[in-house]
Amino acid sequence: MTGLVDKTRLVDKTLLVGFEEPDPPEWFRRAAPGLGGVVLYGQNLRVDTDAARLASVLHQDSDVVLAVDEEGGDVTRVHYRNGSPVPGNYVLGAADDEGLTGAVATRIGVGLRAAGIGWNLAPDVDVNSAPENPVIGVRSFGADPDTVSRHAATWVLAMENTGVAACAKHFPGHGDTRSDSHYGLPVVDCDEAEWRRVHLPPFVAAIDVGVRSIMTAHVVVPALDDQPATMSRRMLTDILRGELGYQGVIVTDALDMGAIKNGVGLGAGAVAALRAGADALCLGAIGGEGLYQEVRSAVLAAVDDGALPLRRLEEAAERVEALLTWVRNAPPPQPGPAGRAAAGAGGLAAAAPGAASPDAFDPGMEAARRAARVFGDPVVSGPPVIVELRATPNLAVGEAYWDLAAPLAERGLAPRAVHRLTDATSLSEVLTAVEGQPLVVVGRDVPRHPWQQKAWHVLSGRCPDAVLVELGLPCPDVLTTGQRVFVGGAGRPNLQVAAELLSGDRHRP
Repeated sequence: MTGLVDKTRLVDKTLLVGFEEPDPPEWFRRAAPGLGGVVLYGQNLRVDTDAARLASVLHQDSDVVLAVDEEGGDVTRVHYRNGSPVPGNYVLGAADDEGLTGAVATRIGVGLRAAGIGWNLAPDVDVNSAPENPVIGVRSFGADPDTVSRHAATWVLAMENTGVAACAKHFPGHGDTRSDSHYGLPVVDCDEAEWRRVHLPPFVAAIDVGVRSIMTAHVVVPALDDQPATMSRRMLTDILRGELGYQGVIVTDALDMGAIKNGVGLGAGAVAALRAGADALCLGAIGGEGLYQEVRSAVLAAVDDGALPLRRLEEAAERVEALLTWVRNAPPPQPGPAGRAAAGAGGLAAAAPGAASPDAFDPGMEAARRAARVFGDPVVSGPPVIVELRATPNLAVGEAYWDLAAPLAERGLAPRAVHRLTDATSLSEVLTAVEGQPLVVVGRDVPRHPWQQKAWHVLSGRCPDAVLVELGLPCPDVLTTGQRVFVGGAGRPNLQVAAELLSGDRHRP
């Protein structure tokens, strides 16, 4: 019996488990003390203070470490319902000021630490070399390996200086894909020389500054291996461990994503990932108890029948425990320019979120202003009609919150009306409603959605002074007509900068 208990304990230590309810269900509270970590998702966080509340609840039973995806910008969990108070990586890379990047990462880390969260599954260090990439886009620092590498290292170092473990993702690179691993298995079609030149350097930079964890990508790079990277011994053991000398935790992307679950299957994928060299197995929120039990049973069975060596499981659990020990013993955030900037900007809002005070320097707003691109004259003549073009969000972002009406209202331009389109079927009705009014059209990755391109073409043709506010990856070579504002993300600073530009109040805080 002792051997079974020990093996079960080792398996649990490799698991990062989620739940879908607003409050931890009983099964989860029982399991949490032995887990490698608890992952909080948007489903769990209805208001900004929920992260701290859930940490308090879970820490009543143990010192379990909580993890989130808090990239800033489009991908936020703590601020899932009202948008991130900091911009994401595209803005930071476009501004190309490492001081701002460090200050933004520090602000995130300070807020997470105050909320009781010790492991941030960020930053995204993919080089977004495919503009049509459906899942990375503005989550990347850019398409240039040097820019991404510099900002990745800065972000990681600033985050870990707050006592929160960072996670460079998605190894070996998800930036040159044209499909979404949440639904299927993407293929990175480049040769090994290109992969080493373009996609590898940011991970090397993160390792060089001591990143505590690296997340795998559910992608296949045929030039390197025919197995998905998450299950590739060559990628995880030979290259990441052997060639690059990485000693931290290798954590998988969520194993219930389509690339794994709809391929080899959840349990087999978990075992294969551990065999390949992964240490921590990340699981999603939906059906959390079932995912936990299935993976747990599969790994235990693999150890029992010899398919997974016990020593490999022990090694994985030891690495995870070392990371958790670092988190638990990390000193408070160190004072410095980045820390003072974060504090002055109101932190990430662990307990009582708020905008920066009027006199505070806000590094995120500064970066968002520098990154914005304008074509034509975007200033509106009065309170506009807003037409929102909303596609189904990708699963990494979730039910993306964004709102331009509120920041416009703060500048005396409260919209006359807001119309939301999810396809082009009601476009004719909207055309009647906007006739003769100042018009602002807001979309996210408009070039990737033919119906959105059609809507913009029709609306700008009817209203020549219409302004398009594009929240996704800027593609001015595709969207070539009309007044256009590209703000590179859907975080609150991005929308505030758009409102500044539309109001003609460019530098007003």
